[in-house]
Amino acid sequence: MEKAKKTEVVEDLKGVFAESGSVVVAHYKGLTVAQLSDLRTRARKVGVSFKVAKNRLAMRALLGTPIEGISALFKVPTGISFSKDPVAASKVVLAYVKDNATLVVLGGSVGTTTLDAEGVKALATLPSLDELRGKLIGLIQAPASKIAGVLAAPAGQLARVISAYSKKEEAA
Repeated sequence: MEKAKKTEVVEDLKGVFAESGSVVVAHYKGLTVAQLSDLRTRARKVGVSFKVAKNRLAMRALLGTPIEGISALFKVPTGISFSKDPVAASKVVLAYVKDNATLVVLGGSVGTTTLDAEGVKALATLPSLDELRGKLIGLIQAPASKIAGVLAAPAGQLARVISAYSKKEEAA
């Protein structure tokens, strides 16, 4: 590879690492071209990208970035999965690992936090940002009657207690 092309790849990777909300590094040795294409297609559908880059160039691109700690993961043939959504990249990669165990998750990062393979797996179990937004909107749009019912319940219980005492005194 020419020096100019290498410089271009390093700058491209620096941009990827700077803009991504999460990065997942995986060992892809043993995957066929068709399997890698399938992984890329699945990833693209949910806004995730998957790249294969030379380890030396990836480590050079990581120098001086907040996620420089993941440079230790680049020892074997690695693929980089990244997205702006902090959860999407790990979900896509781990969903693919369930179908094809040849892909091995090495670790990654979310924000400036470096994750090991177990951390990436734990991150994949979290709901995505869009799912959380949907849940929040659902809570906000809950009928006001539910809120009123919750607020009125203690007063209703107090009224029933007073009524029970008054009936008890009348009976006595």
